[in-house]
Amino acid sequence: MTTTLTSPARQANPRTIEATERIGLREAIAHSLTLAYRGLLKVKHNPEQLFDVVIQPVIFTFMFTYIFGGAISGDVKSYLPIIIPGILVQTVITASIVTGTQLREDMDKGVFDRFKSLPIARIAPLSGALVADVVRYLIATTITLVVGIAMGYRPGGGFVGVACAALLVMVCAFAISWIFALMGVLMSKASSVQGTSMMILFPLTFMSNAFVPADTMPGWMQAFVNVNPVSHLVTAVRDLANDGHFGIHAVWALLGAAVIVAIMAPLTVRIYMRKA
Repeated sequence: MTTTLTSPARQANPRTIEATERIGLREAIAHSLTLAYRGLLKVKHNPEQLFDVVIQPVIFTFMFTYIFGGAISGDVKSYLPIIIPGILVQTVITASIVTGTQLREDMDKGVFDRFKSLPIARIAPLSGALVADVVRYLIATTITLVVGIAMGYRPGGGFVGVACAALLVMVCAFAISWIFALMGVLMSKASSVQGTSMMILFPLTFMSNAFVPADTMPGWMQAFVNVNPVSHLVTAVRDLANDGHFGIHAVWALLGAAVIVAIMAPLTVRIYMRKA
């Protein structure tokens, strides 16, 4: 006698996989927004999840400005147009790590097993969580800019330039969060996701032009900084916020974000669906 083993999702609803394959784009977006609302409710009931995007921008902005301002630009006011875009990129990108850790925690609790048994778009549990995290990026962006303005930062790009810079950062952070979502699906512990993510982001953010000009670094490091995607994003944000200029660096940042989503989103969903 042969026994056929089936997954919990198929046992709960034999037509789940077939049904999700027939779900259209409009339904997939609706499902993602519904699960994004679930993510916002989690934040409402656990506001401590916002500590990193509320406290970190304040601490980092004050610390880096008053430590490096005089040494690099001669005074704090002259350093603000350099450091505020750098802190903005560093804070928002770092905040995207939480996406992977929270996904891993939800999967450990069995929440995503329940999602698999529902006739919803396969991408919705993942994209919904990532869309909810955009609110965290918006909070981090707003606080960083408000602190900078309170310290004397006056962006030459005006409201439109600053708004475009903020939107660019959040779009890129959303794209990068798919990388950490994949790590959350692959790794077995949330702590492993966070530790590995920091090991990746730490050199990328600090070995960039976010905090100091690249021409002050050794030649071999300048070569890395010049091709570092974080440097391109920081330069694009500076161009938009300080000058209102949409240049080639912004184009590269958006192109890189599109490529990341195009590769990582379907790969993450496929691995997620194959996980037991």
